[in-house]
Amino acid sequence: MERDTTQNVAPKHQLSITDAVAIIVGIVIGAGIFRTPSLVAANTDSDSLFLFAWILGGGVSLIGALCYAELTTAFPNAGGDYHFIGRAYGKKLAFLFAWARMSVIQTGSIALLAYIFGDYFSQIHSLGEFSSVIYAALVVIVLTAINITGIRLGTGTQKLFTVAEVAGVLLIAAAGLIFAPEVIETAPPVMDASTSSGNFIGLAMVFVLLTFGGWNEAAYISAELKSGKKRMVQVLIVSLFIITAAYLLINIGFLRALGHSGIAQSDAVAVDLMRIVWGETGVWLIGIIVAVSALTSANATIFTGARTNYALGKDFRILSFLGRWNSQTSGPVNALLVQGLIALVLISLGLFTRSGFETIIEYTAPVFWFFFLLVGIALFILRKKEPDVPRPFRVPLYPITPIIFCLTSAYLLYSSLMYTGVGALVGVVVLFVGVLLLAIFKKIEGRNKSKQSDEYHVDKIIT
Repeated sequence: MERDTTQNVAPKHQLSITDAVAIIVGIVIGAGIFRTPSLVAANTDSDSLFLFAWILGGGVSLIGALCYAELTTAFPNAGGDYHFIGRAYGKKLAFLFAWARMSVIQTGSIALLAYIFGDYFSQIHSLGEFSSVIYAALVVIVLTAINITGIRLGTGTQKLFTVAEVAGVLLIAAAGLIFAPEVIETAPPVMDASTSSGNFIGLAMVFVLLTFGGWNEAAYISAELKSGKKRMVQVLIVSLFIITAAYLLINIGFLRALGHSGIAQSDAVAVDLMRIVWGETGVWLIGIIVAVSALTSANATIFTGARTNYALGKDFRILSFLGRWNSQTSGPVNALLVQGLIALVLISLGLFTRSGFETIIEYTAPVFWFFFLLVGIALFILRKKEPDVPRPFRVPLYPITPIIFCLTSAYLLYSSLMYTGVGALVGVVVLFVGVLLLAIFKKIEGRNKSKQSDEYHVDKIIT
């Protein structure tokens, strides 16, 4: 009889520090850095303030990372945020988080990144009217297959993608810093006088922090890091240093080549820069770079996203098929398959309305920041609830540091609700569906337990 390799098998410590850094850097440095600089420039009134916003973004992200470092070293688990929320608030709220992440947030990110790849690669070689859809679907299928094949191939692919991605970002930075002629600023960015500068800075930071988003995915690989719990702190700090340095370099390059006004008025700042330096060849090159960046982030998101589904399956018997870990490939195969299928369903929406698909992804932001805030509060709860759990790393300057993290998350929750308007209801609908599913699952599990109890009493009477 063939041995079952998926039952009662837990994640192994197989990820090196380099693997973990590659995953985090690959997730964060995605296609966003090629789009958000123009939005940040439009909401800042000087070069220094523009660059300061990116430095501040790195600092705020580091504060959040220190909070996550305490949680991941004290409670390492493949479920990441799901595990922290479950320990602090209970299974019901944890289920809602896992549901939102599995149904829209994480799978939507995968689909969107795959679409970005499809858009840019279609400029190089079009497959017809539905070229972007076809490329996006192929990306999800191929990357899911790679991660199912095994952790070594998945992390090896990620390291290769990350090196190519960072090299691409540095190439664009070099194009602006070295090869492009320095622009002479002709006029400051145009701002609406009815809005105060403070509000503009706040909006700029929303875009900056969204561009830094993704470092928290380290929580989902904490149980697989082979170098010890304390090394997760090193992973987070090194990753954020690399990311912040890369963002600063590329934005300094944008400023030198395009000027503040040029960045603010550009719809595709990287394309404009590369066109100045190398003409249409530069436009073709930026298409490759953005495609690789999207591919890198998509692969890392697939890798970490399936870990939540795996943890969900471990906690809810009716979803136990998700909680199977394959010892041969060192991965949650079923969770990867379900995640891939949901992402393909989201991609298929592009056959009908592309704008509607992007809108759904954007409108899930309030849900993400809501749960992010809950994780920050969980640090306080778990310190009181489980004070005796060993904490290899404690967040410095407690409670000031986690308070700053919570306030930042609360502000982004508020901002995402304000700027998405009625569309934020999509996230509420998703959570409501999760509440209904939770009630159904609980009812089914209750019936099963009652049936098992009745069978036990019958067997006892017979014996």
